[in-house]
Amino acid sequence: MSRSRINLNVQAMAVSDAIAALEHKTRVRTRNVPEVAEAPEPVKGKGKGAKASAAARPESSGAGEIRIVGGQWRRTRLPVAQRPGLRPTPDRVRETLFNWLGQDLTGWRCMDAFAGTGVLGFEAASRGAREVGMVEIDAALVAQLRKLQERLAASMVKIQRGDALSALQQVNAGSLDLVLLDPPFSEDALFLPALRAACNAVGADGWIYLEAPAEWDDAALAPVGLVRQRYLKAGAVHAHLLRKAAAAAPDTMSPLSQENLPHG
Repeated sequence: MSRSRINLNVQAMAVSDAIAALEHKTRVRTRNVPEVAEAPEPVKGKGKGAKASAAARPESSGAGEIRIVGGQWRRTRLPVAQRPGLRPTPDRVRETLFNWLGQDLTGWRCMDAFAGTGVLGFEAASRGAREVGMVEIDAALVAQLRKLQERLAASMVKIQRGDALSALQQVNAGSLDLVLLDPPFSEDALFLPALRAACNAVGADGWIYLEAPAEWDDAALAPVGLVRQRYLKAGAVHAHLLRKAAAAAPDTMSPLSQENLPHG
């Protein structure tokens, strides 16, 4: 064998040894590196994988819950949807209102105009009201009210999607015992016509509950023929219990007592 061929063989062996040594080092370096799991592909469609993925995510809890404070459905919790301006009447204010009314509404005919969560109307039904009409314009809130009606088996509750002011104006004069008014606080123009329509809708001995962002005194109520029987302020809420002026006892024409509840 010639010297040149020997040199080539030696060089080839050296290259082979170098490659083997490099491979060995690579295996040593990578032996202790943890494997990285590939991210799973997004689940598409409505199969079992999609349901499992959805179940792993927490569901939106909405804006919370509110409870019925008295009657046959006492302590029942009602969901509060996330809606701009939706402002359920606080528990303590509702408890005070129905204390004013005597708790027992057996046989009463009521309307919860601007129903929202429906908690005022369901409170009235819980305390024995014979009929409770609920009027709400928001379709999603109407759907929720109907679910609650079904859940409570509240056959005395009638839910109507529509404009509360129009519904009040269509009620037969003097046919209701109680009208619950809680218009959106941002809609100032609704308050006076709603009070006027409610005054026409209730009987001579009927009641009107008004929840407002400001106090209404007898001077403000006189143009619609109403007087204030009870009043309280709780935070930003001004709650009024009203009657027709002709039905009010003489001593109720004097300045009325006021109650204040702490905010929160």
